[in-house]
Amino acid sequence: MGKGRKRLTKKVTERIKNFFKENYKFLLVLVLIFLVFQVELPYKIYTPGGMVNLSERISVEDGYTSDGELGMAYVSMVRGSVPFLLLSYIIPDWDIVPETEVTYDNQTFEETLKANQIATQQSIDSAIISAYKEAGKPVTVEGENANVIYITDKAETNIKLFDKIISVEGTNIQNTEDLRTVINEHQVGDVLDVLVRRDDKEEKCTAKVYEDNGLKIGVSITITYNYEEEPKASIKMKESESGPSGGLMMSLAIYDALTEEDITKGKKIIGTGTIDIGGNVGEISGIKYKLIGAVKNKAEVFLVPKGNYEEAKKVKEEKGYDITLIEVETLKGAISSLENLE
Repeated sequence: MGKGRKRLTKKVTERIKNFFKENYKFLLVLVLIFLVFQVELPYKIYTPGGMVNLSERISVEDGYTSDGELGMAYVSMVRGSVPFLLLSYIIPDWDIVPETEVTYDNQTFEETLKANQIATQQSIDSAIISAYKEAGKPVTVEGENANVIYITDKAETNIKLFDKIISVEGTNIQNTEDLRTVINEHQVGDVLDVLVRRDDKEEKCTAKVYEDNGLKIGVSITITYNYEEEPKASIKMKESESGPSGGLMMSLAIYDALTEEDITKGKKIIGTGTIDIGGNVGEISGIKYKLIGAVKNKAEVFLVPKGNYEEAKKVKEEKGYDITLIEVETLKGAISSLENLE
């Protein structure tokens, strides 16, 4: 048995050696191709995106349904490996951007993604609150969370990324204006006492005031909200669907579910834009890719923030798209425009 096993092992070993000798060039090519795809350069590639059907993501207790469809436009992004970078020179509307344009300075792509997910939560909160207000339904804001999403290299502080700022110098922080006001009450070089919540525990921190086109402590925050609404609503988003630009369309979808009138009028409506709790719509980035994606998804109407309207109009004209563009400044204005559609 021992000799037979040795002969078998030797035979298998010889076959493996012969296989590598005969196919080493092919195997080297496979390894090189694998490595080329794995090596990522400091670039990302914007590509035409798609849409999220909000009727599949939003639920309101005893809510109304619509004959049409409200969709949230998004931009697709491809990683900057060599093959994809080469393809971007061939495929129309694939545009290379430095990674620094899609990440914050001194922040990893993963940290930027988490910051964008917090921005998504802000968008969800603001969409629900603004929609309920516009529909005349009960909603009460019970508290705010000042989430730290960025810390500059200039900051002299022991505040950490994703801390929640509770107070600065004893003043409760409920929005960016509160933070700005407290800082402006001090002078360059002052060290401020900052109370934060970190991992469900309160921590005492400090931050030094410095001058950089105004007084700053080198910390940026995004506000999320604690609230109660009636009837209850929920919005489910995937981790990859991050950022604040879906706020307008989420608020419209919630409003549509809260009210008997069908604001879609049976049409497929896609759009983009941020929203705040006052129902104000803000501009976004990547409007070109979102409009292209909306057209590919056969949208009849595209809602676009005022600040992005001229660019969207130019893209529509250059590509000869047959789609109705609606310029939007507020949630109320968006609803009014949809109600006037024929």
